[in-house]
Formats: sequence, structure tokens, C-alpha cells
Amino acid sequence: MRILHTSDWHLGQKFLHNDRETEHRLALDWLRHCIETHKVDALIVSGDIFDVGNPPNYALQLYYRFLTGLLGSSCRNIVITGGNHDSPSTLDAPRELLQALNIQVLGAAPEQPEDALLLLKDAHDRPIAVVAAVPFLRDRDLRQGGVAANGFDRVTRVREGIVQHYQQLAVLAEPYRQYEIPILATGHLYAFGAASSDKQDNIYLGDVANIEARQFPEIFDYVALGHIHRAQPVGDSSHIRYSGSLLPLSFSEVKDDKSVCLLNFEGRTLKSIEPIPVPVFRRLKTIQGDLEAVKSSLERFAAKPHGTLTPWVEVLIETDEYVPQMDVQLRDFAAGMNLELLKIRVNRIGKSREIEEETAPLALEDLEVSDVFRKRCEQFGIPETESKALMETFLELRQWMQEKQDATLNQPAA
Repeated sequence: MRILHTSDWHLGQKFLHNDRETEHRLALDWLRHCIETHKVDALIVSGDIFDVGNPPNYALQLYYRFLTGLLGSSCRNIVITGGNHDSPSTLDAPRELLQALNIQVLGAAPEQPEDALLLLKDAHDRPIAVVAAVPFLRDRDLRQGGVAANGFDRVTRVREGIVQHYQQLAVLAEPYRQYEIPILATGHLYAFGAASSDKQDNIYLGDVANIEARQFPEIFDYVALGHIHRAQPVGDSSHIRYSGSLLPLSFSEVKDDKSVCLLNFEGRTLKSIEPIPVPVFRRLKTIQGDLEAVKSSLERFAAKPHGTLTPWVEVLIETDEYVPQMDVQLRDFAAGMNLELLKIRVNRIGKSREIEEETAPLALEDLEVSDVFRKRCEQFGIPETESKALMETFLELRQWMQEKQDATLNQPAA
């Protein structure tokens, strides 16, 4: 049988104030065509379907349009799990309706662990695979008994909670060995040995890597992971893998080859893992150098064919002198070119130090919330050891507030 693994669609994402509706529509159309071409039997999407907990209407329309577009295709089974960007209530709201269409959604970990074991069947109602569907595990899903004495103790408990969660599902999956069908698991987390293209929000507080490849129970023939945007296996374990994001989500990801994973099984044997490249629908480009070099590069880049969507460009100017209104000059220079200049930065190189600054004041919406909090700690002179503990508390409160907000937004009207 054939299973396609993808993740991190981030539908509804804003790219420096620009929406990406057209790119996501093209990407999902391509994905549907890919599923039909390769006669995929099952699709697994490992979290971060949406970029925000309350996605815009067009993002919801793209999501449901994609799912209904697969009805009647070879892909009779779809498994979708929530990520840290997703609102569990948003994903779970149409669960019963989607389940009638063989689309199984877990926005959050169910109260009964056995409900996370999803049996996939073919057109003749025969079992073809079982999936231990693990979404992003929120703090309440991992809460261990007692009170953590310090940040390190808390991190240890989080790691232990994640490992125990997978071990529990492995025990519950044991009876399915008799069917000689693939047994898979999903996850949305950091794993030891994975590398990201750039800093990503730390989804488990005070920690970076949460589980080692060897800690995934051996019963799982494949572990479909999400959250890291670069497609890659975890360490030396080729069957434990991040599919990566469907589109580059920042300029730091432009060098990553975006792909989805096509798995070919014979019985429980994973015969092959085939990365299928995702086409580039809009070119993202970073151009770096002194002012004259950047201008020359912009001209050469604009002269090349780039498909139907206008490329987005960021520029990093390296200079040892102050040039008044450099950003205005550069935008005037690029006006009329076949590109959109989204971002201009300046590296002002001094004799003994290098200072990187934006050519215009940063807007709060352009910064990560955690970055703002960290900078405030620095301004108040808080030591790094203390600021890390404060960051843990801050991120936990932010997660709690988001969940409360999601619950309020999804309450039925009186």
C-alpha cells in the first residue's frame, strides 16, 4: 500500500503582511494531483494545518476544498492531527461529519488513549494500516504528578511524559500485529537529531529536543513527524521522519527543498521512502552585498523568468558608511522590476563590531512574541538563568490564554 506523509501547511499565513492564498491553493491542487497520480491509499498530515488558531475564512475554504476534492479518489483514508499552531476545537468541530467520509481528525489528544488508535480500511472493509495518531501534546496532556522543583526538573518531566505517551500507545497497538499491516505513529514536536532552517517557536517550554529516535517504540514501522520545516530523517532512523513544510515559510527556508514523503509498504515491510519535490510556486530570494552589488543582482534576478507569481525579495546591504534614505533609493531602483521588494536590512560594518539593523523601525507584528519578551528581560538587566525561567512561565501563560480564547470563540451562541 502507499501512504503519503505531509505536514506544516500553515494555511492562512501572513508573509510580512502579504497573504499566501494563491500559493497555498496551487500547492494543495498539486498535492491532490500528486495523490491521484501515485494512487495513494492513505494521507497523513502531521499538524499545523493552519497558521493561527482562528484562521481566516479563505484558509478554511482551502482546507475543506482540498478534502472534498479527494472524495472518490484512491485515497480512501485521511488522518489529520493538530499542531501547536492549530486550535483543537477548530479542527475537531466537524469531526463526526468528516469521519463519515473516512477523514479522521484529532485536534488534541483524546481522554481515552485507545481513541487515538485509528484503523484504516480498504474498499472491502479490510484493515490496511493502523495509526497511533498523536497531535501536539499540550501541557495538560503531559502533566506529571507533583510540583517541579526547578526548570530542569520540569523539562525532564515533559520528556518523560512524551515518551510514556508513545509507550502507552505502543502497548495498545500490540494486538494489531496479527493483521500484518503497517503500524504507524504521528507526532508534532522536536526530536533529537533534527535540524531546522531557522529559529522556530519552542513548543515545549524550556526545552528544544524532546525525544530521541531510539525512544519511539519499535512497534512503529514509520513515525510521521511535523513541526520542523526542513524535510529530514531523525538522526540515523530513516523511518522516523519530518516531511517538512509544504511551502517555504520564511526567507531562511529558501534553500530547503520542499517535499512530501511517499511510503511504499508490503505487509509491515517499508520497502521505500520516496521524497516527492513540491514545485516552487513563488520564488523567495535573499540578495546580499554592498549597494552596487545588490543593484546588479536585482537586475539579473528580475531579468530571469519566474513563472506566474511575482517573486518576493529581501535585501541585506553591507556598508561601512551611512547612506541617507538608502531604503528609499533601493525601492525606487527596483520599481517596475519583475519582483516585489519586501524587506531591506543594513549591516553597518564598523572597525571593531558589526551592527545589524532594520532600515525602518520594527513593527511589533513583525516580531515573535518570545523575542519581544526576551528583549524586555535584557533591558531590565535580568540574568540569563532567570530570564529562561521567566520565559517558561510566560509561554505557559500565553498557551493557557490561547486555549481559553479558542474555547470562548467556539462556544455556541446563546
